Amino acid sequence: MAVYRLAVIIQSSSDNDENTLLVRQTPPPKLPEEEYSNYVDSDLWDLPSAPLNPLPHGSRSSLAIDCADACTDRLNLGAFDVDSALDQEYPPGVTLVPLRSRTQPPFRTTNLVVIAPNNVTDGCEDSSFAAYGDALLMDPGCRSDCHTKLMEIVAALPRKLVVFVTHHHFDHVDGLSIVQKCNPDATLLAHENTMRRIGKDDWSRSHIPISGGEVICIGGQRLEVISALGHTDGHMALLHISTQSLIVGDHCVGQGSAVLDINSGGNMKDYFQTTYNFLELSPHVLIPMHGRVNLWPKRMLCGYLKHRRDRESSILQAIENGAHTLFDILAKSYADVDKKLWIPASSNVRLHVDFLAHQDKLPKEFSMEKFKASCRLDFLSRWVWAYLKGGVISKASKLMTCKLLTAIAVVGFASFYSVKCKSST
Repeated sequence: MAVYRLAVIIQSSSDNDENTLLVRQTPPPKLPEEEYSNYVDSDLWDLPSAPLNPLPHGSRSSLAIDCADACTDRLNLGAFDVDSALDQEYPPGVTLVPLRSRTQPPFRTTNLVVIAPNNVTDGCEDSSFAAYGDALLMDPGCRSDCHTKLMEIVAALPRKLVVFVTHHHFDHVDGLSIVQKCNPDATLLAHENTMRRIGKDDWSRSHIPISGGEVICIGGQRLEVISALGHTDGHMALLHISTQSLIVGDHCVGQGSAVLDINSGGNMKDYFQTTYNFLELSPHVLIPMHGRVNLWPKRMLCGYLKHRRDRESSILQAIENGAHTLFDILAKSYADVDKKLWIPASSNVRLHVDFLAHQDKLPKEFSMEKFKASCRLDFLSRWVWAYLKGGVISKASKLMTCKLLTAIAVVGFASFYSVKCKSST
């Protein structure tokens, strides 16, 4: 009997449906620079498949299958159990649940990663594993209105649960307290720098510190902890070894590029090194915590490198052309970017300047001391003025601007008071 393979593409009703985490993706254009030519993605031969079992005589599939009747003479798809066949996951063994979170636009959700193998095997209680369990939960960072959903997910998982946190931002840990309440015996894995920033209200029990290189075992499946410093100084990633699926936290995002957290040890040098380390791992797929799964991981990572190199060049050119303050550098190197995005972008500019200094690329006349002095009140006041001059302001933008002006006034008063106190002592 002949055996045929049927390729099925499931199309979302909306191209912008952020809850559709796996979609058909055309290869991104190749980058012209020779530096990236050696990084080539592999073909995805491991996409999930399943047999189509016939339904009882007279029954038809409940799914509306486009063109099913058009190929009746060859294969009547309506007569098969397509519903069960489509109950697949990719990467195999990894489930993503997008939950509303306090994240930043353009995203509205954080992907809760759940690894719970159906066929749990023995062999995990090896002393060489940093941790083991029957299921793993990664970055429970949903808002309070999704806590009921999170409770249902945790309740359905085995009691021997491992919780992995990539970093401390609230859109990744807002649900930690719920997980601890539902399963007090769960084991938490996080970097020490991350744990220092997680409040006792979020997690009050002990944890296992990780720094990269540790191997954990979940239901017989092995995962390796990957150091992913750059976004913060405690950022971690996780490699699902059997499928080479790399769960990258906030190092990569489904749209645009990540903003590094300068207040939590964000570092551009570390960010570049982590990106190169990811490339050397040769992942088959990248799983970000915001946005869709990426099926062209090496192209994506190379695109990140090129974007950062190009941005670094534009910042250096601005400096060489006489821009010596944060606002002036950003105004020249981000001239094509909406001014409302200049506040988060300013962190990356500061980190790029630090990295240029580390590489000894800055002009001799450039003063790091004067640059750092321009990164607070001077930058905020000049940005607000430029933003107000930019044109029509929405009601929400006016509210944000009023808050910023109030903050600037408070900072200015505090600075004045501090100087006055020092001069009187």
